[in-house]
Amino acid sequence: MPKIIAEKKDWLSLGFKLFAENGVSGIVVEKMAKKLKCNKSSFYWHFKTKKDFINQLVAHWVFTETEQIIFLTNQEVSTLKKLERLVKITYKKTSTLDFIFYLKRYAIKEKSIQKIIDKIDRQRIDYVSMLLQEFGYSLKDAVIKAEILYKHLIGYHEMIRYKKQSKNYLSEVIQELAHFINFKNQ
Repeated sequence: MPKIIAEKKDWLSLGFKLFAENGVSGIVVEKMAKKLKCNKSSFYWHFKTKKDFINQLVAHWVFTETEQIIFLTNQEVSTLKKLERLVKITYKKTSTLDFIFYLKRYAIKEKSIQKIIDKIDRQRIDYVSMLLQEFGYSLKDAVIKAEILYKHLIGYHEMIRYKKQSKNYLSEVIQELAHFINFKNQ
């Protein structure tokens, strides 16, 4: 007999994984309830609607993929170590890598989600720009380099999307980034 209620974090964790695999079409309450071995009423105990659930998935994405990464990066003492940690975390291939690709597709119809994505893109670029200014680059150069780094990250993930990531990805990426960010003389 299934349990009646699954915890909210269980719904969000499963939803995040399913959204990263199939986008909105992966969010089917009945199927999720079956995977969580609970009644689908449990979903509605925690979330008013599917749209509310997706909005909470987006909030989870903002926290784990931006705020938490900035927090972890800021644990380092030197700017060089912060940049290295940022690259290590953000370039690592994860099973939920496609979440943002499906989210951008969903944002075509949901303009409020597009505003969140735009805000997060800006926050990420501003954060890297700030690090690069600490590194000694002018504001203008730091912004340009931060935008290039962000576009490189997106392109990198697209290129390895269906491939196995190299064990040496960190040194390979830093070698590529060294063409426009001087990691040695800082």
